[in-house]
Amino acid sequence: MEIAIGLDVEGPVEKTLERATQLRAKGFTRMWSSQIFGPDTLTVLAIVGHELRDLDLGTSVVPIQTRHPTMLAAQARTVQDAIGGRLSLGIGLSHKVSVENLWHLSFERPAHYMGEYLDALAPMLRGEKIDVTGERVGATTFGPLGPKDVETPSLLMAALAPKMLEMAGTYADGTLTWMTGVKTIAEHVVPTINAAAERAGKPTPRVVCSLPISVTNDVGDTRENVNKTLAIYGQLPSYRAMLDREGAEGPADVGLFGTHEQVLEQLHALEAAGTTEFSASMAGNPGDRDATYETLLAFHATH
Repeated sequence: MEIAIGLDVEGPVEKTLERATQLRAKGFTRMWSSQIFGPDTLTVLAIVGHELRDLDLGTSVVPIQTRHPTMLAAQARTVQDAIGGRLSLGIGLSHKVSVENLWHLSFERPAHYMGEYLDALAPMLRGEKIDVTGERVGATTFGPLGPKDVETPSLLMAALAPKMLEMAGTYADGTLTWMTGVKTIAEHVVPTINAAAERAGKPTPRVVCSLPISVTNDVGDTRENVNKTLAIYGQLPSYRAMLDREGAEGPADVGLFGTHEQVLEQLHALEAAGTTEFSASMAGNPGDRDATYETLLAFHATH
């Protein structure tokens, strides 16, 4: 299991570059960044990855509703060229509350929409000419979009429900999970996506898991802060379903908290469940974070 870390892209680009430089100096070269309400993540990653050429960078995730697949394919291929071929493009459906209330778009039949989107996006990422006409998504191209000679970015899809996991295994290179505990990964995510990939004749998919993590002597206070900070994720339907499947009451119940040895044990459990990459969402005070960095690097050193 690879170790990655979340890279905050909020604020000025220079600050993000400074944060990435600091993480790289600590020993982390794999970073994932979200696309929510701040700067355009792909643009920021292009700048960061062009400056720091040994970083593997990914989006977790870019919502698809606000970007036509032609535009996203061209942008992703351009970023891939800018950072030396080390981009993982993570895409997702976002949530009904965002799609309908903020963007004033339809969230109707989201899985069907994602299927049509992938039909267009996946071949365009590979630089292929396409002519796709769906009910809601279509695209026609005459050749590669963006740079012509660029390696195809790895395509991952945020997927939690069975149909979405089957789609990710069939059409993408893997999935990204959030608020999904070790039991659910082992018993639901990995078997479902792996079976779909096998049926499609594809390699074993990537399973990138992100969870709150903290090496701390005050687990109770850390859990309380995580539940308060991440409360919204216990209410959004897709994440609530994963927490319920895990038997978790709130976000902190799926986090990795405890001593160095306890957190290492939890990381090994995620690996045994079939997780191929863990992306750390850091929690705790500055001292806890330093201890967490050390634990993550200690795990990485054994692999």
